[in-house]
Amino acid sequence: MTQTHAGFVALIGEPNAGKSTLLNQMVGAKVSIVTHKVQTTRARIRGIAMYGDAQIVFVDTPGIFRPRRRLDRSMVKAAWGGAADADVILLLIEAHRGLTDGAKAIIEQLREHSGKTPVALVINKIDRVKADRLLALSQQVNEIYEFKATFMISAEKGYGCEDLLDWLAAEVPESPWLYPEDQVADLPMRMIAAEITREKLTLRLHEEIPYQLTVETEKWEEKKDGSARVDQIVYVARPGHKGIVLGKGGETIKAVGQAARAELAEFMGRPVHLFLQVKVRENWLDEAERYNEMGLDFKDGDA
Repeated sequence: MTQTHAGFVALIGEPNAGKSTLLNQMVGAKVSIVTHKVQTTRARIRGIAMYGDAQIVFVDTPGIFRPRRRLDRSMVKAAWGGAADADVILLLIEAHRGLTDGAKAIIEQLREHSGKTPVALVINKIDRVKADRLLALSQQVNEIYEFKATFMISAEKGYGCEDLLDWLAAEVPESPWLYPEDQVADLPMRMIAAEITREKLTLRLHEEIPYQLTVETEKWEEKKDGSARVDQIVYVARPGHKGIVLGKGGETIKAVGQAARAELAEFMGRPVHLFLQVKVRENWLDEAERYNEMGLDFKDGDA
């Protein structure tokens, strides 16, 4: 009988380093939201890649940064928690940004959190710089931390991703598979649906509002015709934000709903009827229940 392998791989790095894009590329399905905005991954989203006899479970942690608010602190604690629980850690660095102060700070913390867990360096977005600069960056980063392996990839275009999968499949421990073979994520569909809607809002709204809103799937109803009715609430922190999210004549929230419904229907492979409401909840950033919905620990945000 063929011996199977399975394990958890934590993706860490600065905000916007491409962790969510890499997760989606590896899994072959969209399970983590990807936007031009930094700091969009709130919960530890697990995406599952089947590769040969290996099941590789990716933990997409929030980008590690200097936290200011309770939500920020909870997200950073979740990121390091994801790394501590993993069988392998991948540190993503953007090729064109190089070894930033933020990346150096993460490497310093790796010394404390990684223990004996193998850590690989993944230099992402290699299509943005020339080869000599890439080699210099790889050498520079490897001089300050002893990585087990180094990979140069473009998560968006898929360059180098197969080599990384080959290495991970051999690196995760011998184990029975942890999830059913056809499962791509361990998040409930209610949360995936909320994340999809939040992505569309983040893409649509270019102010700071995306960090002051959250989306919850309030109701999920399976219809006899095979479709699903999904009712969601968009919570905003201030009354003035509600009008911006709704847009003139409701055009913004309508466009967001159409885009989210189309993507959710494609993800599920069946029709979806999506209904959105926008409500003001001024203190949602300080409510433990909202953090639980996002897979974060409210107490981790204590200063």
